[in-house]
Amino acid sequence: MIPFSAIVRELPATIPFVGPEAIERRIGRPFELRVGANESAFGVSPSAADAMRAAIERLSWYGDPEGHDLRAALAEHHGVEPGEVCLGAGIDELLGFVVRMLSEPGTPVVTSAGAYPTFNYHVSGLGARLVTVPYRDDHEDPDALAEAVRERGAPLVYLANPDNPMGTWHDAARVRAFIEALPEDVVLALDEAYIEFAPAGVDWPMAPDDPRVLRLRTFSKAHGMAGARIGYCVGHRDLVTGLDKIRNHFGVSRIAQAGALASLRDPEFVAGVIAEVAAGRDEYARLAGSLGLVPLRSATNFVAIDVGGGDRARALLRALEARGVFVRMPGVAPLDRCIRITVGTAPERAAFAAVLPQALAAVDAARP
Repeated sequence: MIPFSAIVRELPATIPFVGPEAIERRIGRPFELRVGANESAFGVSPSAADAMRAAIERLSWYGDPEGHDLRAALAEHHGVEPGEVCLGAGIDELLGFVVRMLSEPGTPVVTSAGAYPTFNYHVSGLGARLVTVPYRDDHEDPDALAEAVRERGAPLVYLANPDNPMGTWHDAARVRAFIEALPEDVVLALDEAYIEFAPAGVDWPMAPDDPRVLRLRTFSKAHGMAGARIGYCVGHRDLVTGLDKIRNHFGVSRIAQAGALASLRDPEFVAGVIAEVAAGRDEYARLAGSLGLVPLRSATNFVAIDVGGGDRARALLRALEARGVFVRMPGVAPLDRCIRITVGTAPERAAFAAVLPQALAAVDAARP
């Protein structure tokens, strides 16, 4: 018998996401339209691509374990000190470090039921105890999160703003009030993966003087570098020191560091992606309305569309899959009444607009 730890013995054999590649292997053919993983459809900055190609020449070398140049550039970009910035292989890895830093087996950790599942995966993998509160009006509920933190004595709480999977958001004043309502010995993991797509009034300047908050950001979305695995967080120096004690110091490759640094220095490219995503969200909203569906207002690079119920949403997912289209849906009721579609390129959006009515008609024709 393999001597698994008690935690591993009790965990189910599951992963946070089934990738589109796994679905393609199951169905025996590639997807014609991949608009389900919230990846950027618009590639990377040409300067980032050039920097990553150049970095291949030194791929036999380890990347800088301190990420000095990128951390310095991020610190300058946000008006903070390099010692207040920590790099990681995407927000997913950073969330794992945060959970490990602040919890132990049995520790209560608070999140929202249906929120980003990778956070839950890390909590369960450490043996901590996940405490969930429901969404309110398709938004994560800061009041309920704060109440659960106080009731359970949790040292860690998670909030995504803007939110995945619903695309909704709270303005900066609401989030900052939530932070002020937290006890002094609690840390908020504030996931801002989609912050570049949010409207004015959601973001606010970095000021990492409060040890109750870590703000996590990524190069996966607006910068188009999901496959490179590169993210970062900004927080109080003591929090970053704690992360440095446990992080994987060679986890961010030299190619990812080079690409992220070049992309950070190309704001015009990112601005173009943001504009194209905004146009695509509007197109999806019009498409949904024309079919009698309800699009949720989104501050991300995807749109959640209310199709009227979880059974109908699951059937629509299968119908789209059968037509070569990969999309996803929230996994928890009542959020699961929606499907979630990433904003693609203009041709991809046109292709989706052509196939969605067909899939919807097939689903409704099959209903009793």
